[in-house]
Amino acid sequence: MTDDQKIDKLVSFQQRNKFSIQAWNERGLNPSSDELCQQLTLFFNNSSDTLISGIKSKKSVQQLKSMLKSELSRLNKLDYDTEEKEFICDLFNELATIIEIDFNSNLNKWLYGSVLTTLMKIQNFIRPEKIVETLKHSCTKCSTVLETHILSKESGIPETGWLVAKCNNCNELNLLSLGPDVKETRFVNYKWVDTLHMNEYTYDQALTRLEQIKSFRNY
Repeated sequence: MTDDQKIDKLVSFQQRNKFSIQAWNERGLNPSSDELCQQLTLFFNNSSDTLISGIKSKKSVQQLKSMLKSELSRLNKLDYDTEEKEFICDLFNELATIIEIDFNSNLNKWLYGSVLTTLMKIQNFIRPEKIVETLKHSCTKCSTVLETHILSKESGIPETGWLVAKCNNCNELNLLSLGPDVKETRFVNYKWVDTLHMNEYTYDQALTRLEQIKSFRNY
C-alpha cells in the first residue's frame, strides 16, 4: 500500500462514526455513554492525525509503531469495562493494519497485562497448537487461499454465524462458513471483521449485508 493510500484510509477512519449505535449493535452490545463515546472519538481522530503526520514526514515503520504505542499508553484501561477495552483494541488493530505493522503483542499487554501475556506465550511454546483440520476458501478478489486452522472440535456445536473475513493480501472482505462442531480456530492469512448471525441472515441476506459493510466501512 502506498503512503497516499494509507493516508486516505486514515482519513476515512477519522470520518467514520466509530462509536455509532450501529457499531455497538454489530458487536451485540449496548452503547456506552455519549460522553465516553465522544471522548474516544476525539482520541482516535487525534491518533490518526498523528499517524498521518508521521507518514507525511516519512517516518520509518518502527517510528510509526512507536507513535502508535505512545497513543495506546495514553489510555488507562482501568477507565473502561471489558467490552469497551476490546472495542478500543479492535480500533487500534485497524490503525495498525492501515500502517502495516504488527501490533498484537502491544494490544495483548495493554488488555491482559505483561505477566499474563508472557505466560500465554510460554504456554503456547510448551504446548504448541495442534491443527485438527484446515479449511480453505478462495478470496473473491485476488484468489488467495484463505486458511482457517481448526484447533479443536466438539460434536453438537452448531454453526451460528457467517464470518466476515478481510484478506491480508488485498484487504477484500469475504463471507466464510466454517461449519458445525468447531470449538477453537486460528485465522492464518486473514483477519476477522464481523460475524453475521444465521438466525438473522440467510446466505443471500448475508451477502447483501457484506456489500453494505464494505461501503459503510470504506473497504
